[in-house]
Amino acid sequence: MYKGQRLVNWCPRCGTALADDEVDHEDTQGAMYHLYYEYADGSGKIEVATTRPETFFGDTAVAVNPNDERYKSIVGKMLKLPLTGKEIPIIADDYVDMEFGTGMVKITPAHDPNDWEVGKRHNLEVINLLTPDGKMNENVPEKYQGLKPEEARKLVIEDLTEAGLFKEEEKMVHSVGKCYRCKTVVEPYLSSQWFVKMKPMADKALAAWKNGDIQFFPKKWENTYSHWLENIRDWCVSRQIWWGHRIPAWYCDDCGETMVSRTDICECTKCKSKNVHQDPDVLDTWFSSWLWPFSTLGWPEKTPDMETFFPTSALVTAYDIIFFWVSRMIMASLEFTGKVPFHDIYIHGLVRDKQGRKMSKSLGNGIDPLEIIDLYGSDALKYTLSFMCAQGQDILIDKDSFKLGSRFCNKVWNASRYILGNLEGRNLIPVKDADLTELDKWIYSRLNAAVKANREALESYRYNDAASSLMEFFWNEFCDWYVEATKLSFWHGDEHEKDRAVSVLLNVLEESLRLLHPFMPFVTEEIYGKLPLEEIVENRKKAGKNKILSESVYKAMLINAPFPCVAAERDNPAVQSRFDVLKDLIGQVRALRAECGIDPANKINIAILVTKGSEAEVCHEKVDMIKLLAGVANVEFVEAKPASSVGTVGKGFEAFILVDESINKDQLIARFKKEIEQETVWVKRSEAKLNGNFAQHAPAEVVQQERDKMEESKRKIEKLESYIASL
Repeated sequence: MYKGQRLVNWCPRCGTALADDEVDHEDTQGAMYHLYYEYADGSGKIEVATTRPETFFGDTAVAVNPNDERYKSIVGKMLKLPLTGKEIPIIADDYVDMEFGTGMVKITPAHDPNDWEVGKRHNLEVINLLTPDGKMNENVPEKYQGLKPEEARKLVIEDLTEAGLFKEEEKMVHSVGKCYRCKTVVEPYLSSQWFVKMKPMADKALAAWKNGDIQFFPKKWENTYSHWLENIRDWCVSRQIWWGHRIPAWYCDDCGETMVSRTDICECTKCKSKNVHQDPDVLDTWFSSWLWPFSTLGWPEKTPDMETFFPTSALVTAYDIIFFWVSRMIMASLEFTGKVPFHDIYIHGLVRDKQGRKMSKSLGNGIDPLEIIDLYGSDALKYTLSFMCAQGQDILIDKDSFKLGSRFCNKVWNASRYILGNLEGRNLIPVKDADLTELDKWIYSRLNAAVKANREALESYRYNDAASSLMEFFWNEFCDWYVEATKLSFWHGDEHEKDRAVSVLLNVLEESLRLLHPFMPFVTEEIYGKLPLEEIVENRKKAGKNKILSESVYKAMLINAPFPCVAAERDNPAVQSRFDVLKDLIGQVRALRAECGIDPANKINIAILVTKGSEAEVCHEKVDMIKLLAGVANVEFVEAKPASSVGTVGKGFEAFILVDESINKDQLIARFKKEIEQETVWVKRSEAKLNGNFAQHAPAEVVQQERDKMEESKRKIEKLESYIASL
């Protein structure tokens, strides 16, 4: 740290200096004012433009670009500063943009950061025009002293106009810096402040990122990180407010010595005078915060907490909290400990309303989490936010959004209740590999895939992918396919088969609960407590499958149980391929039934044409499963398309709904014809739009959407006509 007279961001209302990142820049309606400055020798005048004409009293030069042929001859000439008796020079500096405005820029070192740098290069006088409370000071003519800048601006323009030195006012929108606390316009202000030399620390922080010691999720924040560090400026850390750590510097009133100490100083270390006082300023709270990762753990002492928790694995923060805090913590940790404070940096989005607005009391668009918990439960709240938390994106929600999590929690509860309900009168038994059916091998393969997907997503902070993979596995694959298919064992199996089936169901359920637990801890903990855990674990040991199925011994509470691990031996691509065909066939029959408007409660008859040698030959072995899951009364295998049928095609098979006595053929044909009429109307409407002005004036993507809708309607008409022809 060092103390220096520098140009800082100053909030007149708060009466304190601010760091660059504490200034919020907002687009504001303003104006560019064009003024004339006369040559001191009376040979003419030049034109300059400024958004703040009241600051020209602090001008100490007018600059032009040294390569600008228009002005090379006037560099070094003197100008008369309007409304004053002062003279200022014309200087040449590369800072000036020849293409902007007149190519002439007034230089006010005390009131513009860029002018400050120009002033240092040319050793220009620095004239501060403002008091600490933001009013014009004694360095302006008396009639303007004590006025606010806006008031002085109006009067200055009137006086310049009267003197014939005001050309015009050009309305414009420009970025204005405002205090992040009170939104007052921030003034560039010359002041004596404490600064931190940032470049050496920034270089270390950049090296840590380039070496892979830290990584961002999502990666786009790496660009923000590197850009800020590569263009960093010294940090103004002294604040003139009653909050924060007081600066540990003392001054001797007699000899002027400056002293720094961890403890209070009562006398000057140089002249031994007792007339000493401490610096009245405090350190920026972000300065205290950048020490947080290690100062909270007992640093600079080597404490047990420092050994255990520093560095930590991850930092999780929202992007609306000042991002640079992350960078500063890294710089401070590297500087004072030699280590990065964390390895992974997860920058998450914000929860906003459906219109994309931040939630606030003033807008009245906030959602009370406690109200959501009362309506749907805390697990529904947690799961929904996880499901919608796409990396790098904000979450847009309303109260109804949480129905998603509520429905999934209910599904987990009801499926578990069904499985536990089948325990009555059953004996849990050890289930070895040889005892597993092809259906069991399939669900273990899918469970393994879910564990793998979940672990990979969590390790890369893709919480929405983890949550969606859980719903896909538990609701779709486990409940809708596996649990439904196991009903065959309970309906038609002997006592041993029923015991075996329920034992496998419980094994899969127990591990699924462990997989679900981080996302819905309360529901899963409640269910877990109702499982016959000791029997489950004991049977796993007897089956020699404890490592694969449990990874641990019995745990009384789910929160203490281990998270599932990937087991390569569970992968079974052959079984997976066979069941993919079955799922495709059953899904297509269900869709065809819905397309035909056949009541799901009606048992229909179907025919299947299987390509010899294809994986679809599994259908011959799984007739009972097809009948159960597709809602079919009878399955017939054929060599050619049956008469009076409507069909669908999949990999290695064709499936047909037989339009026999179980289906009203005339009613079905009438339905198809009505749908054809409706789709024909849509096609004609689309053709009319695409052949008219719409295609010429609408955006290209909208025109393409209309064309796609028309093609889809044509395909549907073609398909329905083929159905009618089949009947």
